[in-house]
Amino acid sequence: MTETVIVRDDGFAADGVTHTFAPLAELGPGGATAVEIGPSDDVAALAPHLGHISILRIAFPSFADGRGFTLARRLRAMGYTGTLRAFGHVLADQYAMARRAGFDEVEIDAALAARQPEAQWLARADWRANDYQGRLRGQAAG
Repeated sequence: MTETVIVRDDGFAADGVTHTFAPLAELGPGGATAVEIGPSDDVAALAPHLGHISILRIAFPSFADGRGFTLARRLRAMGYTGTLRAFGHVLADQYAMARRAGFDEVEIDAALAARQPEAQWLARADWRANDYQGRLRGQAAG
């Protein structure tokens, strides 16, 4: 298995999740507490399970595929309050957008962490600053 790094507002961290992520398609009665969602999955199927899922991991197969941001926003609008994790091809430049969309953290592989070190991610960790839409509305970010 490839070593991964978790990115949070305070920098790089080890992955603290100890259980396996179940694919959404395999979620049954009783469900899992950790679920993996693909970019084309219908998150509406999660509605009856949101109360017992502690972490949802949304795949980004390419840095140019923004469907994961939409899924995160929908899940938060549905009332999901657990941990949302983006994983796959997410770049440091996309970190602020990921946080604004509702993600709590990003999972990247060790190779990307080496190419985009912690300092690059931390430079975007103040994701509430420079909120473009807030500036347009004349409101303070946050």
